[in-house]
Formats: sequence, structure tokens, C-alpha cells
Amino acid sequence: MKLEALEKTVVDALEDIKARDIEIIDTAKLTPLFDRVIVASADSNRQTRALARHVQEKVKAAGGEVISVEGEDGGEWVLVDLADVVVHIMQPAIRSYYNLEELWAATPSGTRRIPDKA
Repeated sequence: MKLEALEKTVVDALEDIKARDIEIIDTAKLTPLFDRVIVASADSNRQTRALARHVQEKVKAAGGEVISVEGEDGGEWVLVDLADVVVHIMQPAIRSYYNLEELWAATPSGTRRIPDKA
């Protein structure tokens, strides 16, 4: 699956279940392990897990591959590894504490924010 199609599939899946504050970080020049990090917020453990499952389902339906999923038991932070894209779905307090956007963003232009749908 091409990177742009995978990225769009993930964002669409996150928007389907009302994820908030979706950000896409271009990490291609920072690590050889993956090209994008997508970070999104969820309001509860239940929504975090639902978002992660929905991302997996949509990616598989589009012909992509899910490498692994971590954190579904707790639900505060779920990571979905899609090889070229790593998706972090986090509750706001966890997201604020770990601040992955600052960690991965080499420059402000390397981060794209997806506007929340009303």
C-alpha cells in the first residue's frame, strides 16, 4: 500500500470514530524504521480501543498490513504499527505528558495538523 493511501486511510478511520487533534509527523528523515507518525486523542479507554480496532479494520480492508498493536489492555495509549506508519492513539493527559509531537518533529514544517470535524 502506498504511503499516501495508507496515511489517508488511517486519518479517515480516526475521523470516523471522532478522534481529536490528529497530527501527522513526517519522520522519513529522522529514522529508517517508518515514514510517518500519526498521533490522535481519544476521550476514554473505550474510544481509544475502538479507534485502534477501526484503524486496523480499515487498513486491512484497503489491502494494508497491521504489524502489531500494543496497549489495548489498558486503553490509555494504543500503538498501531503499520510498518511505514505508526499510529499513537492517546488520552489527552498521556499525550500531554509524553509530547510525542515535540519528540519526533524535527521542524515545524514536518508536522501537519488535521482540523477536527465539527
